[in-house]
Amino acid sequence: MSSTAVRTQDFVTILGAGDPKAADIDEALRHAPVLVAADGGAAYARAAGHIPRAVVGDFDSADAAALHGLDPATLHRIDDQDDTDFEKCLARIDAPLMLAVGFTGRRLDHELAAYSALLRFPDRRCIIFGGDDIVFLVPDRLTLDLPPGTRFALFPLTPVSGRSEGLLWPIDGLRFAPGGRLGTSNTVTGPVRLRMDGPGMLAIMPRAALRAAIDGLTNAHDK
Repeated sequence: MSSTAVRTQDFVTILGAGDPKAADIDEALRHAPVLVAADGGAAYARAAGHIPRAVVGDFDSADAAALHGLDPATLHRIDDQDDTDFEKCLARIDAPLMLAVGFTGRRLDHELAAYSALLRFPDRRCIIFGGDDIVFLVPDRLTLDLPPGTRFALFPLTPVSGRSEGLLWPIDGLRFAPGGRLGTSNTVTGPVRLRMDGPGMLAIMPRAALRAAIDGLTNAHDK
């Protein structure tokens, strides 16, 4: 079993090395004040004037300057090459909710790997954001208080089905799958309620919906 790097009742920001913008880091920390750097994310944390509670990864991109002066007890080096630094963080953070910044917009393969990582840890509540969008794995039961007209997309990582309220095009009776039916370009008509038959569905919404997503995931539950 993986050792725990951070255990907290506060929300956690996971900072990656995908060239996160300072404004994104600041916004994440306003919601999730405990900072954990994923390997090279430590350099971005220090450049922004922040000391991470922990640095987690294989340390192949965390340079000496970024780690200088940090408490050695906060450095969690895991040499395993079978998972990503983001996965290493998800496995070792015990918190009610995580915001992941610095995992989008630079290398597409790394961004896709981050979305896949969410599926490996369906019990973790984690929102990836950057640019114009936020992305998270939909739990079994989820309610979101979103204004009508909000752009709302569902993208399956595995075959999955469910039921919905508050969407212009309901998902009831549909079977979603990669390479098959997708749920993109939907629109909110009122409070959104989703009941999924299992893990595997990503929700994609505008950045402005971050607060609603945080509230919804905090109160969500699985079967």
